[in-house]
Amino acid sequence: MTRRLLVVLAAGLAAALASAADWPRFLGPDGAGIAPDTGINKNWAQRPPKVLWQTAMHDDGYAGPSVAGGRVFIMDHQGEEDVVRAIDFTTGQDVWAFRYPDPGGPNYGFARSTPCYDDGRLYTLGRAGQLLCLSAADGKLLWSKSLQQDFGGRLPTWHYAMSPIIDGDRVVVVPGGRNATVAALDKLTGSTIWAGGGSFPAGYAAPAVATLNDVKQYIVFAGTALIGVRADTGQLLWQVPWATQHGVNAALPIIDGNFVFASSGYGFGCGVVEVTATGAQVVWGSKTMMAHFSSPIYYKQHIFGTTDPGELVCLEGQEGKALWRHGGFEKGGIVIVDDVILALDGADGNLVMVAAATDAYRELGRCRPLGGQSWTAPIVADGKVLIRNKGTLACLDLM
Repeated sequence: MTRRLLVVLAAGLAAALASAADWPRFLGPDGAGIAPDTGINKNWAQRPPKVLWQTAMHDDGYAGPSVAGGRVFIMDHQGEEDVVRAIDFTTGQDVWAFRYPDPGGPNYGFARSTPCYDDGRLYTLGRAGQLLCLSAADGKLLWSKSLQQDFGGRLPTWHYAMSPIIDGDRVVVVPGGRNATVAALDKLTGSTIWAGGGSFPAGYAAPAVATLNDVKQYIVFAGTALIGVRADTGQLLWQVPWATQHGVNAALPIIDGNFVFASSGYGFGCGVVEVTATGAQVVWGSKTMMAHFSSPIYYKQHIFGTTDPGELVCLEGQEGKALWRHGGFEKGGIVIVDDVILALDGADGNLVMVAAATDAYRELGRCRPLGGQSWTAPIVADGKVLIRNKGTLACLDLM
């Protein structure tokens, strides 16, 4: 019986350890916006999430955090310098900071991307296209590139905001240059593997990795089109025009099989593109979701996200029919964890827990830990949620 008890305890411990994970990149471990944590506290009425720590931010903006190896990584700004910060995940105390020049005034804050952690290295992208690889242990600079100078990238109106991603041995970015819409670099050295994908201007969304029609490719929401770029060569495979009023394509597309869902704000709307071996075509389009910059999440064959003019909405995944919508979520982001949506009201900073259900909007709890404009999506790591407004980053206990 004792041995059996030990086996049961060990299995329980293994399950507990497997129920939480780091959040090493934009939109989490799989780039899907879904945290693997389970067993979170859902009784906020009697036990609201406790603020474990908070730290001041100086960028007056929207840069997002990532979490890996017991540290939080985020981009800040002081004076005329960007500051890449490593923060102890337990205490909220800074471990190291790396600074580099970033002169000029704010443009909706400064850096707005999320650092990407991979195998002891940290990859960051500044608003002028400063791509850095740092040692995650101590912040030492390992290599750097410029999307403008090295790839002829054209600076978007609201500057670069996409987050770099790691795919195998490479880091993938979107310079938006001539014959260099997309670039793949060796993640260890920074040397260019290829630049390609045509000559589209850069959008504001991170590239997504997918295999469509048995071809691995990067799905890129460029400034004027949704495109697919062959991952091994940089060849432009397909394109669908997607020109919004201000060239703002910022929400990460969702891929399901050979179908790609995309959404933009400024009254543009959303739609699904079917990718075939010979090209791509729009299957349907509607205005049921108009995601300005907060990325929607695909969960159980349904799409959840925030939409202008300030609603949280659930769409049926095949035809985009709105199954429910609820106001009070102006430009806020979401994360899904343990079958619930954690959504921020971008205007007032309310953190709201909503059932990830398709039949109706069911609010399970809400709190207001920071308040104020909160346009950065929350993230979940190791049973905790990180949120920020324009002046503060906070860590709350979800367990």
